[in-house]
Amino acid sequence: MGSEPMEMRKRQMSVQQESAAGGTAPAQQGQPGQANPRGSNACCFCWCCCCSCSCVSPTIRNEDRDDRKRKASYDVKEGTADCEDCPKPTLEEVRSWGQSFDKLMCCPAGRNSFRQFLRTEFSEENMLFWLACEEFSKENNKSAIEEKARVIYEDYISILSPKEVSLDSRVREAINRNMQEPTSHTFDDAQLQIYTLMQRDSYPRYMNSPAYKNLLNTLSEQSPES
Repeated sequence: MGSEPMEMRKRQMSVQQESAAGGTAPAQQGQPGQANPRGSNACCFCWCCCCSCSCVSPTIRNEDRDDRKRKASYDVKEGTADCEDCPKPTLEEVRSWGQSFDKLMCCPAGRNSFRQFLRTEFSEENMLFWLACEEFSKENNKSAIEEKARVIYEDYISILSPKEVSLDSRVREAINRNMQEPTSHTFDDAQLQIYTLMQRDSYPRYMNSPAYKNLLNTLSEQSPES
């Protein structure tokens, strides 16, 4: 029986020694003038990358969440978006595309083929914006104009959009002013600028691309004239 109190005292002394040794580090961290290796924002550098940490402001978290939603929406649209419904182009139509950019853009099949080429150059948003403006310019209902203008702005004008088109500052500032009371002509200048950009930049490359040449050769071989 006398050995039990002795064992109890030994265990208590052992626990006290471990507590004293373990309590030294926290005491040092709390001393004035010494840098806290983790600090109050330690979670910013933790491997868990938790976006709910208190050191991350609500604004940053909201922007990150909105950005993820926007990208997800963009992926869905691009993954499921179909080209315009149109019949297979004739040899004469395909040949006419090489005569002028206007003839290419006036032909639904030409726009589809050109759009697929733009996708390979990661500039499909230019055609999507132009098509959206074409549809928007035909709208007459005021409430529909306001809603569609907001969608076009968020999709193609906003600097936060992954589909933002390249516009100069003059056109962009004009759009920002006109968005207060949008009309069916709000994006006219921007549409023309993107049209000109595609004509000068992408159209010559499309004419020399395998996509256009292969289509032209295929239709030539199928033509009764050949």
